[in-house]
Amino acid sequence: MTFDAHAGLVAAIGATVQRAAWQQRRTHYAANLMSVTLKSYRPWVKAQRHTIYDQPDNDAAHAQFDRVITALEDKLPAVAKHLEKARAHILAFTAFPKEVWRQVWSNHLNGRLNREIKRRTDVVGIIHDRGSIIRLIGAVLTQQHDAWAEGRR
Repeated sequence: MTFDAHAGLVAAIGATVQRAAWQQRRTHYAANLMSVTLKSYRPWVKAQRHTIYDQPDNDAAHAQFDRVITALEDKLPAVAKHLEKARAHILAFTAFPKEVWRQVWSNHLNGRLNREIKRRTDVVGIIHDRGSIIRLIGAVLTQQHDAWAEGRR
């Protein structure tokens, strides 16, 4: 299973960021879903999954998700079950305003940020306590935010 949750980082910042839902990368989840889908049904399942992301608001996305599950249950119950188990991950982007959905669901930038945090922690070597990792990650996040804010001007 392909997933982007790194246990060490999740444990270190999990208590600090209580309301955040983990969102699996769309491409990783698509690969996982296709692994349980019969080859002949893959284009149809892919199209169904994409309809979830094409909705205008939170309620519509959740309603479309339910319609997709219903459509899949008859023909592909294993795929419907797989999709239902991933509901929270797939719909995590809907907790944000519509204007930022594209940035949230296309989390390539998050991957870059994770690599930068990993690079910095590798340079430091040993992290003594939870406060140290929070300060280090906070510094990286602040630096990335400043770079993003400068670039948007």
